[in-house]
Amino acid sequence: MKTQFALALLLAVAPLAASAGELSYTYVEAGIAQVDVDIDEFASSVDFDGFQLRGSVAVSDAFYLFGGHGSTNNDDAGLDIDFSESQFGVGYHFGLSERADLLAELGAVRQEIDFDGIGSVEADGGRASVGVRALLSDNFEGWVKASYSDGGDFDGGFSGLVGAQWKFNPTWGLIGEIESGELDEQADLTKYLVGVRASF
Repeated sequence: MKTQFALALLLAVAPLAASAGELSYTYVEAGIAQVDVDIDEFASSVDFDGFQLRGSVAVSDAFYLFGGHGSTNNDDAGLDIDFSESQFGVGYHFGLSERADLLAELGAVRQEIDFDGIGSVEADGGRASVGVRALLSDNFEGWVKASYSDGGDFDGGFSGLVGAQWKFNPTWGLIGEIESGELDEQADLTKYLVGVRASF
């Protein structure tokens, strides 16, 4: 089974303050998440809860490196099942205006499913994404992405993501994301993420 998910670890946020912002490509973030796996043969979805840590660093005016690791867990059936995903890659942003960028990303993904006491299964592949990131106000930004995962152990699957950040000050912000897409031909995946970001 293949899985794509964004997960999280909640941090404390700084006091509320008015701030003017710009798009930063150097940041770290953490959050808590819920992942819903909807399998065609089942009448209801299976929910996983966990965390994700992510980061990005600008290496030039246009390019940035990104990476992250997340893990989720489900023990509803009495069996402890862990899903983890690590990814890293390179991104490029091109200014569409003073407040909006076009994004293109290429990355490598490793996913692992660990059945407690039984064993684990790993899958490796690649992911390509395109999207737009924009400042909608001085304190609020949003982004949308379309991604395709394929190669290696992946058979190919599309997903779409929408996210937003409310900035308390130039460093700290609250983020939220929803991503939905294909896990494989018979299953769909929806990921919900809430966390905090520190931009530099």
